[in-house]
Amino acid sequence: MSSVNPFYDNGKPRFKGDYLDGEMHGFWEFFRKDGSLMRSGSFDNGNQVGIWKTFDREGNLVKETKIS
Repeated sequence: MSSVNPFYDNGKPRFKGDYLDGEMHGFWEFFRKDGSLMRSGSFDNGNQVGIWKTFDREGNLVKETKIS
């Protein structure tokens, strides 16, 4: 599992997701220190896959990136 603290010093989450055999796996979300969603997408055994979405601080979709 990750050695990075999953929370900012203000108690808000840095990221949320699951692990499989110590690797990021499945759907993940990454957050800014203010709590707003910054990016979301999926991992397959530690590798980014599929469509990754990036959001602005107001929650609007800024970019979609297809990872192949």
